[in-house]
Amino acid sequence: MATDKLAPQKDDHFTFGLWTVGNRGRDPFGDAVRDTLAPTTIVRELSKLGAYGITLHDNDLIPMEATSAERDRIVNEFRKALDEFGMVVPMVTVNLFYDPIFKDGAFTSSAPAVRRFAIDKAKRAIDLGQELGAHIFVVWGGREGAEVDGAKDPRDALAWYREGINTLTEHIRSRRYDMRIALEPKPNEPRGDIYLPTVGSMLSFIGTLDDAELVGVNPEIAHAKMAGLNPVHEIAQAIDQNKLFHIDLNDQRIARFDQDLRFGSDDIKGAFYIVKLLEDSGYDGPLHFDAHPYRTEDAEGVWEFARGSMRSYLGYREKVRQFHTDAEISGVLARIRELNETGPAVVDSSSLAYWRERGYAYEKLDQLVTELLLGLR
Repeated sequence: MATDKLAPQKDDHFTFGLWTVGNRGRDPFGDAVRDTLAPTTIVRELSKLGAYGITLHDNDLIPMEATSAERDRIVNEFRKALDEFGMVVPMVTVNLFYDPIFKDGAFTSSAPAVRRFAIDKAKRAIDLGQELGAHIFVVWGGREGAEVDGAKDPRDALAWYREGINTLTEHIRSRRYDMRIALEPKPNEPRGDIYLPTVGSMLSFIGTLDDAELVGVNPEIAHAKMAGLNPVHEIAQAIDQNKLFHIDLNDQRIARFDQDLRFGSDDIKGAFYIVKLLEDSGYDGPLHFDAHPYRTEDAEGVWEFARGSMRSYLGYREKVRQFHTDAEISGVLARIRELNETGPAVVDSSSLAYWRERGYAYEKLDQLVTELLLGLR
C-alpha cells in the first residue's frame, strides 16, 4: 500500500493551541456555536490526527482564580493525558489581554500595581511551562498600546515594556530554566494602536534588552497581512538575525480584521513561499497552527480543520520538493544566475545599455511556479 505523503508524523512538529481547536466560534457579533472542549479531549483527538504537541495560555488550562489545590489537580490530569497520548508542550504563553484589569495594558499599563500584577502572572506562567516541559515562552502584547497618546508618554510605555521583559529573562536565568522568550508582534487589534507592531520593531526592541540572547520573535502570518506586509519577508528578517524562535501559521486576507483562517486556505502562492523559506532555511522548531475553525462548523468540523491544517503544510512541502527537482524551473533559475554573473562586471557608460535592456526571466519563473501549484506540472 502506498504511503500517504500527507499523513502527519510526530517529527513534523505540528502543534495547536488549546485556544485554537478549542475556539467556540464566538465573535463580536454572535455568541458561541460549539461546546467547550476539555483540554484532555483536545490532547487525545489531536494525537489521533498525528499532531506532535499542544500549546496553551496559562488560563486556557487553569482558571485565573483557581486555588493552589485546584491548579495542581488540573495540571496533574493534563500531564497524565500528555503521557497517555504521547504529546508534548513545546510552548506556553500568558493571557495578559482578556481580563478587564488589563484594559490599559499589562506591562505598559499606566498603573504600577497592574504592571507588577502582570509580571507576576507571567512568571507563574513561565513556571507552569517549565513544569510541562516547554522550552519557549511567547509574549503577545495584545493590550500593550493606546487610543489616547496624551494619556501616557510612549517612551515611558516602552521603558515599562522593557522592564517587564527584563524581569522575565532574569526569572528564567535565576531559576536555570531551559527556556527562551518569543515576542509576538501585531499591527492592530484590540487596542487602537499597538506598541511594537511588526517583526522589525520587535527586533529593534530586543536589541535594547538586558539579555537579548534569550529573546526572539514569534511571527504570525495573519498579523503581517493585516498591515499589508509580506509575511515571507517578516519571517526572513527573523531568520537572518537568528531570532525565529517560534512561528504561528494561519492565513488572512489583507487589511481585514484578525481572521485566523486555516493555514494555506486563502493565499496559496504566499503559503508556498512561507513553507519554502522555512524548509530551505532548516527551521526545526514547532510548526504551530494559530487559527480557528469556521464558525459554521460543529465538533466534527473542528477536527477537519486540524486535519486540513497539517495536510496543507505537508502538501506545500511536497510542492517545495518538486520546485527543487523540476528540470525546467532549475533551468530558468540557472539562466537567471548566468545573466547576472556573465554580464558586464561594472555599470558604466559602456554597459548602461546592457543593464537597461536586459530581462530577468521572472515572468517565466513565476508562471512555472503557478503551474506547479495548480498541479499542471
